[in-house]
Amino acid sequence: MATDADASAPLKGIALMALGGFVITVQDGIVKALTTDLPAGEIIFIRALFMLLPMLWIVYRAGGIHALRVRNWNGQIWRGVTFTADHFLFMTGLLFLPLADITALMFAGPLFVTILAIHFLKEHVGWRRWAAVIVGFAGILVIVRPTPDAIRWAAFFALGATFLSAIRDIITRRLRTTETSISILFFTTAFSIVGALASAPFGWRAPSLTEVALLGTAGIMVSVGHYLQIESLRIAEAALVAPFKYLNMIWAVAVGYLVWGDLPDRFTISGSLLVVGSGLYILHRETVRRRVALREAASSVS
Repeated sequence: MATDADASAPLKGIALMALGGFVITVQDGIVKALTTDLPAGEIIFIRALFMLLPMLWIVYRAGGIHALRVRNWNGQIWRGVTFTADHFLFMTGLLFLPLADITALMFAGPLFVTILAIHFLKEHVGWRRWAAVIVGFAGILVIVRPTPDAIRWAAFFALGATFLSAIRDIITRRLRTTETSISILFFTTAFSIVGALASAPFGWRAPSLTEVALLGTAGIMVSVGHYLQIESLRIAEAALVAPFKYLNMIWAVAVGYLVWGDLPDRFTISGSLLVVGSGLYILHRETVRRRVALREAASSVS
């Protein structure tokens, strides 16, 4: 017989995923507002310093310094490099694109992960997922909307960030077998601090107290938002809660309209529907494939 806690877990998981996405999207809005005055490296550096504060508390709760033990330094370093590089590209994209547009383009992550998993994880991708990938990239073309006269070059910063983020996710899949979640988050953040600091000679300036306060708020919000989403995946099935990441598009439209008066046009809306639809279908197929594999494993044991 299911307990009350078991019965409420799916709703709690959905709520945490939606809330985590909302917190992260509002944070993106704060960062976008600062990109016109501060260089990307300086934003990443200051924000990352504040991201460490909640992590240190989690490390303390997880048993202290032992929770940060590293067994795969090579993987940790490469994850830190891809994280830092994708954030530089993402910040640049934020400078030129509306928040809803760059959020929609970042939803292309599952498409890149599906393709990269063939080589790096030796996964078999069937025709259904390939069809979803093709539909998703068609949606990207609609959002970018290349014409004989112009192309939205700024969108390629977002797509570059999405591609690097997909590589980071592939690395994470490998790291999670040897490293703790908090060690992955902690060292990725630490590497991003070092990487961002290297850009200091290229135009940093002394930030105002207001800018530091906003970046501090953004840093804490990133850590809290990701923690909420990780917690949602811990207490409920990924197949149930992961689709609610796409609520970020609604949050992005709301923040973009309230702060800058931006509303997505018909190209962004229709392209987003294709990208989101393909991402949801890929998630569905991966869930089906995982359940089949579990049933086969169980039958072989019995």
